[in-house]
Amino acid sequence: MNEQKKTSKFMLLFRGTLWDKTHSPEEIRKIMDRWTTWMEDLTSQGAIKGGQPLDRYEGKIVSWKNGQIVVDGPFAESKEAIGGYFLLEVDGQQEAVKIAKQCPALKYGLEVEVRPIAGHLRS
Repeated sequence: MNEQKKTSKFMLLFRGTLWDKTHSPEEIRKIMDRWTTWMEDLTSQGAIKGGQPLDRYEGKIVSWKNGQIVVDGPFAESKEAIGGYFLLEVDGQQEAVKIAKQCPALKYGLEVEVRPIAGHLRS
């Protein structure tokens, strides 16, 4: 049987670096254990091609406000900051959204943005 190659690529951007602030260390550990299992399952299925958390304290922001400037970052204290990403290779946007809806930290305030990689969206 000839299996169809998955050619749609998406980024899942995890927004909300402060989601864990109101939880005990034990609760956070349980959530992160579920996260690890979720990520390992997706990786073994071939859906995740890469992904990493982003450091919440280090980085720079480069902008053109009043001329080109560089300020310490990576961001101001914000619930909307991107805290990490997954690079997915899946059958399409519907599958990417289905995966995003399974994120173990959603019900704790984390948001997942699903974005197609330019030139990799199948119709």
